Amino acid sequence: MSRHIAGRGRVGRATPPPAGPPVDEVECDLSSKLTLGQFLKLSSLLDSGAEAKDAVAAGAVRVNGEVDLRRGRGLSDGDVVETGGRAARVVARDVAGGTDE
Repeated sequence: MSRHIAGRGRVGRATPPPAGPPVDEVECDLSSKLTLGQFLKLSSLLDSGAEAKDAVAAGAVRVNGEVDLRRGRGLSDGDVVETGGRAARVVARDVAGGTDE
């Protein structure tokens, strides 16, 4: 006969930290500089340049988990931008259109 003892077998298992907002992947042409302000509009995280300017200045935008106050900050492949409970990842678009073979 086995007896169930409450809590046994779960010792040492930590619950994972709460997940952040779901991350949308946004393909971008990175052949020229992509700024934070441009990406906020391109990814539809914010609706306008003025809204992006205000959000960045207010410290309401995070890049890779850290607040960034530079609207002109350059972004690169894999960067994650968060604001207003939403997030988007920069994904480099293959501008040549070729394959890796």
